[in-house]
Amino acid sequence: MSVHIHISIAHQTLTLFDGAGQALGHYSVSTATKGAGELCDSYCTPRGRHLIRARIGAGQAENTVFVARRPSGEVYSPELAAAFPGRDWILTRILWLSGCEPERNRLGQVDTMRRYIYIHGCPDTATLGVPGSHGCIRMRNADVIELFDRVPIYTSVEISES
Repeated sequence: MSVHIHISIAHQTLTLFDGAGQALGHYSVSTATKGAGELCDSYCTPRGRHLIRARIGAGQAENTVFVARRPSGEVYSPELAAAFPGRDWILTRILWLSGCEPERNRLGQVDTMRRYIYIHGCPDTATLGVPGSHGCIRMRNADVIELFDRVPIYTSVEISES
């Protein structure tokens, strides 16, 4: 069954659709604090057509901490958070996005994949439904596990401001 994802920056939501356009899941997310934008080092969430280029973390425990897309050996906890204040936590699963539109979100200074833009888990204490990330799309850990298990590699992802 073919599926696709739509992420709304305005509504801070991610919706999973089947091939017929029926919603299969609706999730609260958090996109970039700095808003929408495609430039490298902008800390903005890129817009446009993307696809899932890599699925990382299958079988890892909920709250597994990832550093450079690899499990760090840590499991997120309030104590770990206190020891590393301000750390950008990438937890549980990673869906690494790649842009599909040259000069908009692919290649050169606007390349989503080279910017390391992911859909990923975050601490359950993080506020969702409002912008708060460094460019990625943050989700609850249980939600990102559910989504991860439902989407194959190369799933289409549309990120829009509406």
